[in-house]
Amino acid sequence: MVRQSLFAALIAATALGGGILAGPVLAQSSSPATASAMGEAEREAFRGEVRAYLMEHPEVIFEAVAEYERQQQAAQADMDLALVQINAEDIFRDGHSWVAGNPEGDITLVEFMDYRCGYCRRAQPAVMDLIGSDGNIRLVVKEFPILGPQSEVMSRFAVAVQQVGGDEPYGRVHDALMAWEGDITPEDLRGIAGDLGLDADQVMAEMSGDAVTAVLRANHELAQRLQISGTPTFVMGEGDDGELLRGYMPLEQMQAVVTRLRS
Repeated sequence: MVRQSLFAALIAATALGGGILAGPVLAQSSSPATASAMGEAEREAFRGEVRAYLMEHPEVIFEAVAEYERQQQAAQADMDLALVQINAEDIFRDGHSWVAGNPEGDITLVEFMDYRCGYCRRAQPAVMDLIGSDGNIRLVVKEFPILGPQSEVMSRFAVAVQQVGGDEPYGRVHDALMAWEGDITPEDLRGIAGDLGLDADQVMAEMSGDAVTAVLRANHELAQRLQISGTPTFVMGEGDDGELLRGYMPLEQMQAVVTRLRS
């Protein structure tokens, strides 16, 4: 990406230098056809003038890099907005993801997360602080295990708990798995299910069932359509419009997005 940016910047800087310095050279040509047929001497003169300009004004390269990056970010933001709008139903109202906070909130925060992701764990207190302090935000959690077999085991267990016991046990399991240190064993999972007052055998059987598999598959397919490849990834929106926010965000940044959306 850096190499591409610098390459694009050099092209932009060359064009700028050519516009300022190459006029006398190109003025000798009366048409694009003759310009393209410039002799080697003319081309060398043009290159020399551009190089001299860039050596005298190296800041042009950095200005071009900044402008290129700005254009790339704007294009990505436009694409992300379109992706969210196209997939709004599956993002905000898929019918299977856990919903917390204010179910009638004016802003929805969707999080694609993995229990083995360090940044997801780091983000959780900020997410909970945002939900608790604002009071008008709806939270949707998407199980998106991408960091290996342990990630999938944890997500399958969480979804199975939700399907067997409902949203309240899922919320408790979600918190417990976010804080879990090291690998988790079947005995650990049975113990957690028992502590929740659930039938551990039923939960363990459900983990490998079609219903749990369908939830994880749907989440992965949605992430693929949204071009999400890492966790945490957030979608923060109002109605069917929303912003894709890739990567960890501190509480202050989340609050700033909420303020911008409401304004």
